[in-house]
Amino acid sequence: MKSELRRPDGQPVRVLVVDDEATLAELVSMALRLEGWDVRSALDGTTAVRTAREFRPDAVVLDVMLPDIDGLEVLRRMRADVPALPVLFLTAKDALEDRIAGLTAGGDDYVTKPFSLEEVALRLRALMRRTGITEASAGATLVVGDLTLDEDSREVHRGGEPVDLTATEFELLRYLMRNPRRVLSKAQILDRVWNYDFGGQANIVELYISYLRKKIDAGRTPMIHTMRGAGYVLKPAG
Repeated sequence: MKSELRRPDGQPVRVLVVDDEATLAELVSMALRLEGWDVRSALDGTTAVRTAREFRPDAVVLDVMLPDIDGLEVLRRMRADVPALPVLFLTAKDALEDRIAGLTAGGDDYVTKPFSLEEVALRLRALMRRTGITEASAGATLVVGDLTLDEDSREVHRGGEPVDLTATEFELLRYLMRNPRRVLSKAQILDRVWNYDFGGQANIVELYISYLRKKIDAGRTPMIHTMRGAGYVLKPAG
């Protein structure tokens, strides 16, 4: 039900995740594998450079703060081998000078912790499409019943009628549509749509589900259902 990016030869894109926090590296890797991508990870800069030479990734998610050599030096060494390698910096640093330093060093984009896993995947897709190293398969359109969502144009239609959504409503609907007929808990939704360590109340999920219902289900057979005590599920009407 989700669109995938593939290499021109039809193989899954390869992504290298570099972060010294093992749990975080695994979280990001799992999220990217759900995209259908081939993912490897490294916990330090030296291993990252070696893995990049062996694995030949199409893009790298790179933490700036590493235990041996910093991410900027890792980037320099990787770019010595592959000059146009797309790199998404991942770091706890959010000061403007740190962003400028990362981008000046050649990073293509910058995500600060805490971040949403959906955002990392979205930024990577944009990076790889922009650099022309991948091609989209199956049109990048999600379809559940009479509901369609175009991930590129960000257009949503229900029964052929356009539905205008805010950025957050769009991300929430995309997550639901990538998991049709699957009950998603509030914690899962917070994890994927908002920050993975989001400190707010789960009622923000209820609030945005209500917003979506007014736009998706109003005057139509409902597609978004509440499973009391479990979460929410999106399924075709009828």
